[in-house]
Amino acid sequence: MEVHGRCHCGQIEFVTQSEPRSVICHCTDCQIMSGGPYRAIAQTSEDDFRLTKGVLKKYYKTGDSGNKRELAFCGDCGSHIYATSALEDGSSAPRFLGIRVGVLREMEKLKPIAQVWTDSKVSWINEFDTLPGTPQQ
Repeated sequence: MEVHGRCHCGQIEFVTQSEPRSVICHCTDCQIMSGGPYRAIAQTSEDDFRLTKGVLKKYYKTGDSGNKRELAFCGDCGSHIYATSALEDGSSAPRFLGIRVGVLREMEKLKPIAQVWTDSKVSWINEFDTLPGTPQQ
C-alpha cells in the first residue's frame, strides 16, 4: 500500500510502501522521544522510502542492546519521521525504517497487529475506552 507522510510544519514530505498494519512500541526510547506512553510504527524498506520535499536531520544514539540507531526528523518543527539501524562503515545491507504512524495520512488504515517492549508498558494504557471524551477540543 502506498502511504504519504509529512511533518507538522510541511517542510518534510515523503511517500513509501507499507503493509496495512503497524506495531505499538512501549520501549522507554519511544516513550521519551514521542512524549507519550507508546508510539505506533509502520515498517517499510529503505529502498521504498522516497523523500519528496525537504532535508531530514538525523540523530544517532546507542540502544539498550548496544546497537546504534539513526533517528530522522524535521529540523524545523522536530516531527519524528523514522528510526532505523545506523549503517556500519562499508555496509550495504538493506535497512528497514520504522515510520512514525502519526506522520502518515493513511494512519487509519494501519491498524496495529502487535506490541513490543511490553515490559515498559504503562499500567493504565488499556483504560482509555473507559474515559469520557469529546470529538474535538
